[in-house]
Amino acid sequence: MHFKLLIALVDDDKTKAVMNAARKAGATGATVLNQVRGEGLEAPKTFLGLSLETQRDMLLFLVEEHLSRNILEKIAEIGEFDRQPGAGIAFQIDVEDAVGIAHQMEQLTEIVEERL
Repeated sequence: MHFKLLIALVDDDKTKAVMNAARKAGATGATVLNQVRGEGLEAPKTFLGLSLETQRDMLLFLVEEHLSRNILEKIAEIGEFDRQPGAGIAFQIDVEDAVGIAHQMEQLTEIVEERL
């Protein structure tokens, strides 16, 4: 079984909705890093050195490769990445190997076989 790492940077008020959408699309869990920062085409706005940007969360999903594209599309839809500039970003990276997920392998095998 091969995996992809999906990384999503979302406004903190959309974290729960994105997590729920990813689970419904086949993700079995995630790691959430709170209060991350980033910059896009324009530098973030500040006032007296304080950022005026909303807080973001980084969501890390380790997912089975056959489920990854659908999960990525659901994350983008719920996060409204293509509708609003600066709403967030998500991307996937190939994972060469992973350990510590044996308990999820049985469940994932059944899900992937059903969808293929």
